[in-house]
Amino acid sequence: MDYKKTKAPLTTITRKIRDLDKETENIYETVVICAKRSNQISVEIKQELNKKLEDFAYYTDSLEEVFENREQIEISKFYEKLPKPTLIALQEFEDHEIYSRNPDAQKF
Repeated sequence: MDYKKTKAPLTTITRKIRDLDKETENIYETVVICAKRSNQISVEIKQELNKKLEDFAYYTDSLEEVFENREQIEISKFYEKLPKPTLIALQEFEDHEIYSRNPDAQKF
């Protein structure tokens, strides 16, 4: 998924609890769903960032030499400006883009 085009806010906003638990009817279940999705998003973003930074990697044998690469700095700054994974997950939940199922609730 392209997280650069997400509609999630960049800063934390106050949300009404009653709006969040409409779909699941349980605020704790909603929190668990968003937390799991947030972890998935975080892993995806980290893998994407590491992949891009590897392109500019310069390996040396000396620990004293530190090379400053402008491209790496710009890429890192771009990813720092993205919304946090929790905000993206909450936005996806509000937009009904997250599919979840509870196997315990389906048992009779």
